[in-house]
Amino acid sequence: MTIAFDAMTALVTGGASGIGLATVEQLARRGCFVLLNHLPDDPAGPREAARLLAEGYRVGTAPGDVSVPGEAEAMVEGAIASLGRLDILVNNAGTPNTRAPIPPRDLDAMTEDFWARILHTNLIGPFRCTRAAAAALRAAKGSVVNTASIAGLGHVGSSLAYGASKAALINMTISLARALAPECRVNAVAPGSVATPWQADWPEERKQAAADRALLRRQCTAQDIADAIVFLATTPAPITGQTLVVDAGLTLG
Repeated sequence: MTIAFDAMTALVTGGASGIGLATVEQLARRGCFVLLNHLPDDPAGPREAARLLAEGYRVGTAPGDVSVPGEAEAMVEGAIASLGRLDILVNNAGTPNTRAPIPPRDLDAMTEDFWARILHTNLIGPFRCTRAAAAALRAAKGSVVNTASIAGLGHVGSSLAYGASKAALINMTISLARALAPECRVNAVAPGSVATPWQADWPEERKQAAADRALLRRQCTAQDIADAIVFLATTPAPITGQTLVVDAGLTLG
């Protein structure tokens, strides 16, 4: 089955860096018209969109904070109005809300404010965006892909709250697949250790330790995860309600 990418539109949240930016680039290079969502005060979003636009790709920006009720919905509605339709929604925006992993035993670090920031961004944000886009996605017979994590499948993540948010996102992926069927597919990707800006300040030995534990003896790249997201977003196969683990075998090591 031939996919006419140049007729497709996409919105990628958290698209200014890392996995989100890699996904924007891959969709744009296939011919999609892509809107890159970024935080309103983040100059990286407009800068990256301008770079891709200068390279000849159809890319624009959709500023907005998905963790803020009302702002997330307005961003999605504006994006759909700009694109004219919506075929693909990638709910990638997320936060660990910490610069370094917090051990599971450190319960005192899991404050109410910490939980609120994690859940409003990682869980409620994707729900807000999907609900706002549901009618357009159904009309286009489109698809949603959520960026989860192996932390949501029981692997130790950046914090207890982060793992819980991603576990809930995986569960919500199943529920949204039921809610948007039969017109729209909803899936998730669960990355393992990924070389992204969040790990930039980590000691090299910590990064190497993660690679050594993986069966394939390497970390994933943002492009690896974007490959999986684009596959789930565009495949004609009847795949919905699934979470695809992309971790170089880290959870099996």
